[in-house]
Amino acid sequence: QVQLVESGGGLVQAGGSLRLSCAASGRTFSSSAMGWFRQAPGKEREFVAAISWSGGTTYYADSVKGRFTISRDSAKNTVYLQMNSLKPEDTAVYCCAARESNRRVAVTTTRYDYWGQGTQVTVSS
Repeated sequence: QVQLVESGGGLVQAGGSLRLSCAASGRTFSSSAMGWFRQAPGKEREFVAAISWSGGTTYYADSVKGRFTISRDSAKNTVYLQMNSLKPEDTAVYCCAARESNRRVAVTTTRYDYWGQGTQVTVSS
C-alpha cells in the first residue's frame, strides 16, 4: 500500500521558517516527479512547488518563489519543503503528491496519482 506522510507543520510567527517532510512508503518514487500543494479554508487546492525525478528541475508558484525551496532525498524516499519568510497568507494545509512513473514536473493536481493527508501550517501576524 502506497502512503505519503507529511510532517513538520505547525504554528509560526510571520517571518519565521518551517521545514516540511513527506515520507513515501510502499514503493519507491525515485523515478517520479513530486510536488507540494496547499489548501486554505474556503479556497481551492493550489500548486506550491514541484521537483523532477532527479532533483535537477524545480518549479515554484510565483507566490512562494524566492522563499520556499523544494528538495528530495531519493535514498530516503522523501521530499522536503523549506519555507522561509512565512506570511499569514501561507496558512493552509500542505499536501505532498507523487506522479505514478513520470519524471517531469507538473503544476496541476490531475497530473498526480498519489496524495498525502496533509499537515497544517499556520502563520500568525
